[in-house]
Amino acid sequence: MQKLRHYLSLIKFSHTIFALPFALIGYYLAIKDVEIFSNTSKIKMFFLVVLCMIFARSAAMAFNRYIDRKIDAKNPRTASREIPAGIIPEQKALYFVLINCVLFIATTFCINAICFYLSPIAIFTILFYSYTKRFTSLCHFVLGIGLSLAPIGAYLAVTGVFSLLPILFSFTVFTWVAGFDIMYALQDEEFDKSEDLFSIPSQLGITKALKLSTVVHCITAALIVSIGFYSNLNYSYWIGAAIFIGLLIYQHLIVKPNDLSRINLAFGTTNGIASLVFAFFTILSIYFTK
Repeated sequence: MQKLRHYLSLIKFSHTIFALPFALIGYYLAIKDVEIFSNTSKIKMFFLVVLCMIFARSAAMAFNRYIDRKIDAKNPRTASREIPAGIIPEQKALYFVLINCVLFIATTFCINAICFYLSPIAIFTILFYSYTKRFTSLCHFVLGIGLSLAPIGAYLAVTGVFSLLPILFSFTVFTWVAGFDIMYALQDEEFDKSEDLFSIPSQLGITKALKLSTVVHCITAALIVSIGFYSNLNYSYWIGAAIFIGLLIYQHLIVKPNDLSRINLAFGTTNGIASLVFAFFTILSIYFTK
């Protein structure tokens, strides 16, 4: 049990709430479009989609911790993480990554051909992020791309085809994640500079990075509003949209250039609540919109 807790901590399992709710939105959009699905098939596909999310995210997060182990050991903020602290051996962490990659691909094989064929691309995308801060300050946007695969991936799992609405939700995730990751990186601005690592805060400074994060989240809000008009979802969607946008505004109000003490509140708690609430009202709207 203690080892399980260590591995759950390694991958920050609680942060699964960022992208998983959007995957469920993609799943329920697809279920509505493919009405021939039996209840048994729906339940099976639901669990397969959730498993894909868990395996993909576990692989990505553990790989990030493995690749960054030497950097994390130098950073006082991250030195206590499982690998640099010696709680989880490097080799076992790498085995954990490989196992989750295999399980992800195996799960896509059980879904449909297109998901299986695209699975190596998905794995490459989410693992590649871990290298990006070594050569580009756009690393935050690469992370956004990785998590944005959730809605369209879930939709593909059910339908086997692409559609505009889940793609719009994917763009929403892309900008949302990139915006809050820029904010999260503010706390490592000086460390990143000292280690020649790339991030938007280390390149632009805290004030300009916060402004860019705000601009990116304004795009997120615009996408959410656009989805509401395009999809003709009922009032439930707009309740979720209003709460989500309100929480975006809130996190930018509590994080200031001269006060970064509430970054964790903005990054983890606020965004986690925003994702869950938005997904709940969106799925509710999907169910009751004709």
